Amino acid sequence: EKSNPDEYHYTIFTFGTLLEITLSDVSPELAETTFEQLEKDYRDYHNSWTPWQESDLTDINTAIRQNKKIIPSPNVLPLIKQSVSLSDSSEGLFNPAIGDLINLWQFHKHDDPEIKPPDKSAIEKTLAKQPKMSDLIFENQYLSSKNSGVQLNFGAFAKGYAIDLSFKKLKMLGVHNAIINAGGDLSVSGTQGSRLWNIGIKHPRQDAIIASVALVDNESVFTSGDYERYYIYNDQRYHHILDPDTGYPTKGTTSVTVIHDNAAVADAAATALLVAGPARWHKIAKKLGIRYVMLIGADGSIHMNPKMAKRIKLKDASKSSILLSQPL
Repeated sequence: EKSNPDEYHYTIFTFGTLLEITLSDVSPELAETTFEQLEKDYRDYHNSWTPWQESDLTDINTAIRQNKKIIPSPNVLPLIKQSVSLSDSSEGLFNPAIGDLINLWQFHKHDDPEIKPPDKSAIEKTLAKQPKMSDLIFENQYLSSKNSGVQLNFGAFAKGYAIDLSFKKLKMLGVHNAIINAGGDLSVSGTQGSRLWNIGIKHPRQDAIIASVALVDNESVFTSGDYERYYIYNDQRYHHILDPDTGYPTKGTTSVTVIHDNAAVADAAATALLVAGPARWHKIAKKLGIRYVMLIGADGSIHMNPKMAKRIKLKDASKSSILLSQPL
């Protein structure tokens, strides 16, 4: 599909979201080849990493549950290794080992009218096992864990990781100007014609854009918000980003936006900083090496580090209380 001259668009449904790919300044043949390749790649990623049906990931989870060693598929191993390091830098606030807790909350069925929060006792039982990424043991080519409560779920990371792989593929194919947008989380390379790619950031409580930012070559902007998947039960709103320490959805923050040159890092960091909340985000961002953060508190306050404040254009700046942090 074509709108601007030499600009092509394609949509793939993957990871429970629509992934929109825009290629700029390419031939129709190269666009077609690229879209076919990416379609196949995303099918492979999904089949390898999904925790909801049989996959390379569920094979690993089954082995851990049974206290067995397993040789993890090369499709999953680098994903696990990068998330171990990010989990460590985020002081465990990004924790893909809490698959059992995620299953308890059933957010993948957030549209089901019968859905309700799990019992407190079930949450406590899961938390008692204290599953952490550091419980994983890598020896020779085997992976195991002494903690059978570790169940991997890369929902907060797989999208960013896949987008990084896509941009490697685009470079290999000779595509230099592109944007991949996965439900508002996106990465760019090159430019859109003679302009930088200009990106809107969603308002966490209105169907509107709260800010925009221009991205330079090889940057990603990811937002974690409490509005992406949630349900209401007994007038209480429960959203899908869980605090690994309490076992319940995070409180105090409605969204966090991060800019970084690695989409996987941006994806994991946005989640970790949402869990960290207004009091801890600055310290965790520093440990993760993140240089651009905007956090919106539950009270509507906007927290930013000075570098982010310079880059971001707020739509309604006069009405917002902006709290500038120390530099990162």
